[in-house]
Order: sequence, then C-alpha cells, then structure tokens
Amino acid sequence: MKIVKRILLLLVVIIVVVVVYNYPKLNLLAGYSAKNTASSVFVANRTLAFTDSTDNNFSPVNLATDKVDFVNKFATSSAFGLLTRKAIYREGLGSVLTISEEDETASYLVPRRLKTDNVTPFPYGNAAQKDTVFSTINYNKLASAVNKNFDKTNKTRAVVVLYKDQIISEKYADGFHKESKLLGWSMTKSVMSTVFGVLQHQGKINVQDKAPIKSWQNDDRKNITIHNLLQMNSGLEWDENYDEISDATKMLFLDRDMTKMQESKPLVGKPNATFNYSSGTTNLLSGILRNQFKTHQEYLDFWYTNFIDKIGMNSMLLEADLSGNYVGSSYSWATARDWSKFGLLYLHNGNWNGEQLFTKDWVDYATTPTPTSNGTYGAQFWLNSEKQFKDVPKNMYFADGYQGQRVYVLPNQEMVIVRFGLSNFDENEFLKGILESINP
Repeated sequence: MKIVKRILLLLVVIIVVVVVYNYPKLNLLAGYSAKNTASSVFVANRTLAFTDSTDNNFSPVNLATDKVDFVNKFATSSAFGLLTRKAIYREGLGSVLTISEEDETASYLVPRRLKTDNVTPFPYGNAAQKDTVFSTINYNKLASAVNKNFDKTNKTRAVVVLYKDQIISEKYADGFHKESKLLGWSMTKSVMSTVFGVLQHQGKINVQDKAPIKSWQNDDRKNITIHNLLQMNSGLEWDENYDEISDATKMLFLDRDMTKMQESKPLVGKPNATFNYSSGTTNLLSGILRNQFKTHQEYLDFWYTNFIDKIGMNSMLLEADLSGNYVGSSYSWATARDWSKFGLLYLHNGNWNGEQLFTKDWVDYATTPTPTSNGTYGAQFWLNSEKQFKDVPKNMYFADGYQGQRVYVLPNQEMVIVRFGLSNFDENEFLKGILESINP
C-alpha cells in the first residue's frame, strides 16, 4: 500500500507541475478560442458549430471547449476545465477578451458611421454593378484559375477579381456568400497605415516626424520616426511568435491596452537599419493616431468617416481593445467585395470617384521597400519588388493576413484580386493563372 500511495503522490505532483508549467499557455489557448468564437458568432454571424468545426478546429485551439450566451452576447472557452476565458461583444467595437468582471459592464464609446449608399452601382456604391463583358478577358481561363484555388487543400473561402473597376470573377466556398464578413487579420495593418496617409494628405501629420512617445525622450529611442515604425524598421525589440508565449500573444490575449507593449521595449538595433515585423509596432501606431485627436470619439469616428465609409466599405468593423484602441495589427472584418474596394482605392492612387483621400505620393511611399527587408516590405504593405512571385509583375503589392488573407493590387493590369481562406497557398500559381486570362 505504501508503494501505491507513493506512486499516486508522485503522479499528483507530476500533474501539478505540468499544469503549473503550462498554465500560461492554457490562458492563451482559451483566450484565442474565446475571442475567435465571439467574433465569429457576433460579428460574422456564424454558428458556434460552424466556428468550432472550421475556424477553431486546429491544434491546440481545438482542445478548448466553447460556449456562447446569445442573450448577453459573450463567449467562453475552457481549457480542460482548468482555466476559462470570456470574450464579450460590444456593438460597434466587436469582441474583446475580458480581464476583470468590471470589463463586462464598463461603458464605452461607439464610432459614428456614414450612411450606406445602396443606389450607386458597385464599386462606388453597393447596388448591382453594370453588366460588362471585356473582350480582353478569357473567361474560361479565369474561371479555371479561380476554381483551382477552391480545393480541400487550399481551404479558400472567397475570391473576388476586379478588372477596370468591375467584378469579372467572384466565387465563395459553401457557407459563404457576398454578404459574409471575413477577418483580415494582419491586412488590418494596411488599413491602419492608410489612416496615416489620409491624415498626411489633410496636412494633419508628417510621417517623417519623430514618434511622439514621451517615454522615449530620455534615451536613443527618441530618434525613432513614425516612418521607421510604419516600415517596421525601428530597431525595437519584439518577438512575433504565435506558436509559443511571446510578445505578440501576450499583447493580443492578455493586455488591456495593446498600444503599450511595444513602447516599453528597448532598442536592439538601429532605427532605419533593423527590419523586424511587429504587431506591437502597428498597435503602437494606432495609439499615436489616437493622440492626434482631441477626443476619443474623434479617433473612433475618423477611420470610418474619412476613409472606410467614404469608399463604401460599410460592412467593415474594426475591433478595439479594452482601452478603446483599434487593434490595428489584427482585427478588422468586411465582405470580400468591400476588401476589394480597399485595393481599388490604392489602384486609383487614393482617388475615390473624384475625391482624393490621399495622393499618389502616399502610394509610392507605402510601396517603397524598407531598407533592410530584402525588398519584401513597405509601409505596412508587402511587396514583390524582388520578384518573390516570379510570374507576377514587380510592382504588384498586397495586404497580407494570417492563413492567406490577401488583397493584391496590380497597377499594370488594372486589377485587384482578393482571396480569403484558412490556409496558405501557392500565390504565384494563383496569380499567374488569373493574369494569363488577360489577352494582350
């Protein structure tokens, strides 16, 4: 009996040690699942069953047990019954993980939106587009190229192809349609960058100025410019690792104010000479944007009234952290059609149906390679300047999100291509196939 008791005691000790060691990971696991569930159900209007069987069905997130309260609009996720996280839905601000019970009843401001235009035809409104058949497009080749991306391996959910301002191809996976909201993940970084472009065009900011961060003024970080931050080239320390506990995961699933973590990091390189992709940098930039306005309400409104709703991306919803900052690194939802409008705004060099929201100079700036990125990155946009995609023009650039969310802008072809899914895919072949459908 003594031997049995010792063995049982040893097993208990081992279990306790394993739980204690992995407890922080359980916090992040449950946090990811709760946040993703709440947003999928309350922002994208999907069912819990669909969310668990698709968006949350990868390891280790599929180990969490998810529940939804439709009356009070929140989701909970439990990691083996050892730890539970809750994500609440706030109208106008999306879903957010709670940290304390007070978060569930705290008051919050809601962004004011512009009226939706359901009269003007797409793309400048949301009414049906005019039927146009282009003699320069081989529609059979185009359909074949798009259809290839909808096999089980690619897990594609939506593709929209615009040519000369018109949709020439549009396809959705089962369960999705033109009104389905889709999460852009890090494509939100490109959205955030564009707000700087709008402010610069309005003469309200200069991205070449030093970053207005008070805590940096007594050390070498005072030399970091907004430009360095936009190019992910500040020299600041940051760990962007989603497979382990890292700066990125702690920020997204544990922080009340996501604009602060990057601010506290030391220099590990030199500004303008040390490229390091960082979601923390983007959220720091969101905080800088907030400080450009006299009130929190103006900050919340501006992204929509001076940009997003101006171009008819009325389906878009930007999610905010508990402190009311837009999570510019990761959380924006919109239909595939509305995401294509975002690409079209850049294709037209900031001009939207006659109104200049930003200039071609901003497009040139956003697509200028960061000095130490090997030609792959601009100001929160990804580039093809070194022909990473060998069969695609060098001047193609794109917004890039986790699991293959993309908005490609191809100036030479007057094309915008949008792709959403749940896995990475052969981007070169996908784009090559579409480009080959254009007859010379």
